[in-house]
Amino acid sequence: MKLTQQDKARLLNITPMTLRNWRKEKPFLYEIVMKGFAFDEIVEAQKESYEKALKLQEKFKITNK
Repeated sequence: MKLTQQDKARLLNITPMTLRNWRKEKPFLYEIVMKGFAFDEIVEAQKESYEKALKLQEKFKITNK
């Protein structure tokens, strides 16, 4: 799920204006924060892919009876 700037600000317990100010006035801090959100998105996407793979594996599982 792609987060908006407002969502990110809410998660950080700051205002969207503070986040915009960081982008202008503290670019290094802003970059670190955005990389953290990007990392979370990648982890979530990989988790979803793994869960889909497990479901496919179960669907095509051959039982020996």
